[in-house]
Amino acid sequence: MGLRFPSASLAKQILRRSALTATRAASTSSDVPRGFFAVYVGENQKQRFVVPVSYLNQPSFQNLLRKAEEEFGFHHPTGGLTIPCRIDTFINVTSHLSSSQERSNYP
Repeated sequence: MGLRFPSASLAKQILRRSALTATRAASTSSDVPRGFFAVYVGENQKQRFVVPVSYLNQPSFQNLLRKAEEEFGFHHPTGGLTIPCRIDTFINVTSHLSSSQERSNYP
């Protein structure tokens, strides 16, 4: 009996399709470092964030991706991956992920 991780494959599928349809100059690979990706966050006015791809494996970030899929499917209004939550909520989630990754880097 094997384990399936549909949320990780969902995240990859969303990112792949978002990357294929990205039309904004701001989401070119030249301004996003290797190992990171850009997302647009906000309920009304969108703000762009660049986050590490390692967040894709984190359950709290996968919940945000599910919310994006429910609202937009694979047709994101900005041409990039859009997460429909409050900016302060997104910052709280990513700050928690960042601090937990830093703690895991120290013995």
